[in-house]
Amino acid sequence: MTSLRRVSPPPPPTAPGRLRAGMCQLGEDYGDAAPEGPPPPRPGREPKCVKCKEGPPVVVIRAGDAFCRDCFRAFYIHKFRAVLGKNRLIFPGEKVLLAWSGGPSSSSMVWQVLEGLSRDSAKRLRFVPGVVYVDEGAACGRSWEDRAKTLTDVRQILQTLGFPWHIVSLEEVFALPPSVLRCSAQDPVGTVGTYKVAVDSFLQQQRTLAAEGLRGSPSSAQGEEQPSQPCTQDSQDPVGPPPAAQTEALSQLFNSVKTLTAKEELLQTLRTHLILHVARTHGYSKVMTGDSCTRLAIKLMTSLALGRGAFLAWDTGFSDERHGDVVVVRPMREHTLKEVAFYNRLFAVPSVCTPAVDTKASEKASIHRLMEGFLLRLQAQFPSTVSTVYRLPLGPVSHTLRTSEKLVKAPRDGCAAGPRCLLCMCSLDVDSADSATAFGAQTQDFSQTPPPTPRAEAGAPAGPCCAAGLGGAPNCWQGTRPCGREGSRAHVIEQLCYACRVTMKDVPSLDPLPPYILAEAQLRSQRPSAEIQECLVENSDDEAPASGSGARGPPEQEGKEARAACDCINKNFFN
Repeated sequence: MTSLRRVSPPPPPTAPGRLRAGMCQLGEDYGDAAPEGPPPPRPGREPKCVKCKEGPPVVVIRAGDAFCRDCFRAFYIHKFRAVLGKNRLIFPGEKVLLAWSGGPSSSSMVWQVLEGLSRDSAKRLRFVPGVVYVDEGAACGRSWEDRAKTLTDVRQILQTLGFPWHIVSLEEVFALPPSVLRCSAQDPVGTVGTYKVAVDSFLQQQRTLAAEGLRGSPSSAQGEEQPSQPCTQDSQDPVGPPPAAQTEALSQLFNSVKTLTAKEELLQTLRTHLILHVARTHGYSKVMTGDSCTRLAIKLMTSLALGRGAFLAWDTGFSDERHGDVVVVRPMREHTLKEVAFYNRLFAVPSVCTPAVDTKASEKASIHRLMEGFLLRLQAQFPSTVSTVYRLPLGPVSHTLRTSEKLVKAPRDGCAAGPRCLLCMCSLDVDSADSATAFGAQTQDFSQTPPPTPRAEAGAPAGPCCAAGLGGAPNCWQGTRPCGREGSRAHVIEQLCYACRVTMKDVPSLDPLPPYILAEAQLRSQRPSAEIQECLVENSDDEAPASGSGARGPPEQEGKEARAACDCINKNFFN
């Protein structure tokens, strides 16, 4: 009997591709792994400069933008000159103060001005420069020995420039007059036609001097520009350490501030006031700062986080006219920090490295450090981050507007000529107490704060009158408010913008503030408002003002009151 065997079905046919893959995996040797990184350049195709197509590239700014040394220098200088030529705010023969901090961007700015004034320059700059350096060592807790070494290096660099230079210490803010916080009247910014007339007049003056043969000396050969001989030491330069009382007061002020964010904002405010005072004292109408494109992008985001969105046009734009007679310009706004670092390295631009308030601080120690780390990390991964933050593309690449240029410099209608912030000198962006907004509620809280008890009611002995030299009672705060530097905090806070109010929350006491701030706050609180002043002017046509009325006196009397109040606060502060 034949046995039946079960035959299994044949396996399904294997795909040819799968069979080949299996066979390769079994017995084939692949050799060494492929090397990582970019492939080696092909022979005969060495990289060349994207500009001249001849020289070897030494700098790669962006992907595909490799420049040789000469082309990168021409590219860097052209961006600096183009910013000044496009805006046309600096007229020939005008005195310009260069705010030099010793850092890379400001050092590169000073170097650009120095090269622009040389005879070898194709299109020479025609303004008269000067340099100011602010010593901030006391705010950073540095000793005088370390600060003296830094000042020695600073003087060596400034003496090689040939410009007038001014070295001031941050302690000098305790000797500033209250007039620093007042916006001086200025003429409107000139138009393009006005600029052309000024240039033609300057060139005609140069031709006249050449025709008369008065250009034989080196100083007249440059016209209105700086002389080539070395500059002598300026009379404002410190010959020794600042007064110990002022150094102690500045250290006490910054030690009393709770957060690093408030310290950086306060330091920037005091530095601006000091530079503004130097510019006005020595007759400078423009101040140049070395804010780069990267730094302005960080500042833009930081200002938004601090509540200064209404003032971005002033804080990050090319020109800042909030001070009136002195305009702040930022000619380095087209250069990134990478370009600045490459230029300083290739052409040996000298700089001074000094510790700052945020040195060795963690990334989350302040809003400034947090925004800086955030944007720089994004910039490392996405190279267009800074340009995206700082620029708004409008169609073609050649038609771009900066974020600050898209904003209106007057945040609200009628605020341009209205009251200004006591610290940043911007228009007040807070509503009145009767407004149904968050700002109005905050202002109402400050206005409803009960006044402090007078000294007489508290049983304390009455102190000296803060306006004894002005006649006593009419200008004194005694009775309804404390006298001098013990003035009510509410009367100072109500004169600040929203961002400065947030900053002052981290300042427990107003006593360590410089006297000129407290004196100006006192004068503003005593000064009648615009509505009351208009009523007084209207009534003066019909009636003669009474001797005891609250009308404003002449400017000479008001200036005497300001100086007397500041002297009183200084006397009570340092004694």
